[in-house]
Amino acid sequence: MEALLGLVPCLGFILIVVLFLLFSAIRVVQEYERGVIFRLGRFVGAKGPGLFFIIPFIDRMVKVDLRTVTLDVPSQEAITRDNVTLKVNAVAYFRVLDPGKAIIQVEDYRRATWQIAQTTLRNVIGQSELDELLAHREKINEQLQQIIDEQTEPWGVKVSIVEVKDVELPQTMQRAMARQAEAEREKRAKIIHAEGESSAAQQLAEAAEVIGRQPATLQLRYLQTLTEIAAEKNSTIIFPLPIEFLSVFSAMMTRKPTE
Repeated sequence: MEALLGLVPCLGFILIVVLFLLFSAIRVVQEYERGVIFRLGRFVGAKGPGLFFIIPFIDRMVKVDLRTVTLDVPSQEAITRDNVTLKVNAVAYFRVLDPGKAIIQVEDYRRATWQIAQTTLRNVIGQSELDELLAHREKINEQLQQIIDEQTEPWGVKVSIVEVKDVELPQTMQRAMARQAEAEREKRAKIIHAEGESSAAQQLAEAAEVIGRQPATLQLRYLQTLTEIAAEKNSTIIFPLPIEFLSVFSAMMTRKPTE
């Protein structure tokens, strides 16, 4: 009996050790995660999601988040191909496709992707002109996405979207662009005004040609002018006298008196 009582502490210790090992072997991985398993330092695979067991003190598990990560690329000062100094920032969206490569091939895939995005942004801006950057930003975004994705592919990281958010120009360049835009608007206004004058002159020429062929239209124009003047309720009305009336009086004055 005394021997059994002496074994109770040992059994209790053994039970505690077994429970500790059991809880150490249980792993739970969420739906958006994967557990990368290393057995004695060797990669054996990625498990999850759900509940599974590992060998305590032999296996080591590293969790990898598979959700899309939003990466803010801070403002980078760069010089464009046409020698304009500006600051550009961007945002990148990426996710891990291969958890094993993301842990084995690179020490910190998040930081590495961040550094690649910064250097690529500066390089692409340096190869582009200012007008291209402002007018064709979608093309720049596609180029950034393609270059960064190619560099992160060996790490099992997929870069899906890269967007240039803001382009900060120096004050001198902003003033120069404002003057250019103002000059362009004045140019368009003068062109539109000249086109209107040309169209009006053409219409007047056509109207004069019609009146020349049909003199009666001039009389109708006189009547229309009288109607417009009467509608304005002016106190004085000037009645336009047709030229034909003057010719009649002129003929009467030049006619010799008959005896």
